[in-house]
Amino acid sequence: MQEVINRWAESARYWEKHRATIREMFAPITEALIAEACIGRGGAVLDIATGPGEPALAIAEFVGSEGKVVGIDVVAEMVDAARREAGRRKLHNVSFAVAPADALPGENSFDAVVSRFGIMFFPAPVLAIREMLRVLKPRGRIALAVWHFAHRNPFHYTISRAVERYVDQPALAEDAPDAFRYAAPGKLCSVLSEAGAAEASERLLPFSIRAQVSLEEFWTLRSEMTERLRNGLAKLPTEQMAEVRREAIEALRAYSGEHGVNLPAEVLIVSGRKPS
Repeated sequence: MQEVINRWAESARYWEKHRATIREMFAPITEALIAEACIGRGGAVLDIATGPGEPALAIAEFVGSEGKVVGIDVVAEMVDAARREAGRRKLHNVSFAVAPADALPGENSFDAVVSRFGIMFFPAPVLAIREMLRVLKPRGRIALAVWHFAHRNPFHYTISRAVERYVDQPALAEDAPDAFRYAAPGKLCSVLSEAGAAEASERLLPFSIRAQVSLEEFWTLRSEMTERLRNGLAKLPTEQMAEVRREAIEALRAYSGEHGVNLPAEVLIVSGRKPS
């Protein structure tokens, strides 16, 4: 787990740097989580693996001043970034804490628990879901977003394929912490059922990743925000780095227009509720 924390600690400054673009890109997922978790005005919501504060900050705006949002993350640098943004936006109904997913704050405290691209990296997913159920109010809801298969998401493969032509990436174990750990339909839904969630279900969310940036700016964002890409690129000599950049930008050109980048994307929204 410490290795995962160290990797994300290094990524925190890049996620903060590109905050506005990342928020724009993943806004459809935030909206889907709000809908799937049945979050309403005045609700109490826990966001696990909040990173630099999303979707907690967006949900805080949605629930309004009568609501309450808590965002937690195991990476202190991410939590610091989230607190800075909450202060900048003068959001007083959201707070952030450094905490692991398997030791959550509160008991019967929240109407909903959400996590966007977090559970794939949890060391003990079943235990984490049980903790989510524990802190939910009766019939409270869980909603989780995970990536569908890599080959369905050019956001990932357009750049990773270019890098892999020059850098050998070690194969991951089947259930290793990774962005696509729960890409297979039904896999995460089974984890929810095993942990005791009622009415566990899953739906595919096709959407568009939109960013009002140039191809060069998008290349910078993607090559900085992902530790696996950053490390792979760091191994390349200058000439090969330039070639990877050229190939990736050329591959992305099909998704670029006058309003920036627009890539088709797919995630799975997996949900359940606390038993009565």
